[in-house]
Amino acid sequence: MLFLWLYMFYSCAGSCAGLAARGSPAPPRAAPPLPPLLPGEPGEESSLEEQRAAPDAGSPMSSFFNGSGNKRLPQAIIIGVKKGGTRALLEFLRVHPDVRAVGAEPHFFDRNYERGLAWYRDLMPKTLEGQITMEKTPSYFVTKEAPARISSMSKATKLIVVVRDPVTRAISDYTQTLSKKPDIPTFESLTFKNRTTGLIDTSWSAIQIGIYAKHLENWLLYFPIGQILFVSGERLISDPAGELGRVQDFLGLKRIITDKHFYFNKTKGFPCLKKAEGSSKPHCLGKTKGRTHPNIDQEVVQRLRDFYRPFNMKFYQMTGQDFGWD
Repeated sequence: MLFLWLYMFYSCAGSCAGLAARGSPAPPRAAPPLPPLLPGEPGEESSLEEQRAAPDAGSPMSSFFNGSGNKRLPQAIIIGVKKGGTRALLEFLRVHPDVRAVGAEPHFFDRNYERGLAWYRDLMPKTLEGQITMEKTPSYFVTKEAPARISSMSKATKLIVVVRDPVTRAISDYTQTLSKKPDIPTFESLTFKNRTTGLIDTSWSAIQIGIYAKHLENWLLYFPIGQILFVSGERLISDPAGELGRVQDFLGLKRIITDKHFYFNKTKGFPCLKKAEGSSKPHCLGKTKGRTHPNIDQEVVQRLRDFYRPFNMKFYQMTGQDFGWD
């Protein structure tokens, strides 16, 4: 019956268009303007082409069904962390038929809050009953005002944090900036306030982001620990299906994304999708992901490991998970 109905619909589409052409010409309708690109960290935002396509890009059939439904505020948000694997997690989750996600990072709760919830909701894709609306903006995790603002929207919002060895994360962060600004100082010189004394410069964002326990304390003032899922960026690479299984359980979704959806790309050094959302072709993250890190003085790396160790231990205790960074 469904296929018969679709056949009649598409058959009518051509003939009805012809009938309309023979009648009075309809006045032209201007296409609705695209929302402006949102500001963000270099390399973290989707391109203009991605934003034009997101969030409703897909097969003709999915686009047809996505014409119905309603725009809803997100029930789940990937709140961090930058260079932890948030883009990979979002792209993997979008394979699930019950997940609808914004492609670009809205930066609502940190940079655009004054625009209001109506503006924020309008950015969301349409969803049907039973589907989950999601977005990801990694800078939320380190934004002091974000927990209260999200709680004000909905205390039931489910939060996901993708964490990664803070030393590796800092180097990855620096590598991204270096690709945009080749003349910046060395990683080693930026790491210390005074290299002679070994005092770490915690005001440098690349270092500050990795003090996960400090940021988590702020979130626990507004959300119970059970409402936050911590995803391992390392396991997202070594066992993507396993981590996606935990995420699907956390979101109350059927475990549809499994091993069969992934293959390991040796060139990039991380897993890719055999078939992306709305496509029959393999899909890997873009060239801005998986950059080769510069060689860093191992003495500096060790000093950073010593610096992060007590914070890591506290983070393990707070989350009940040992991420194995030491």
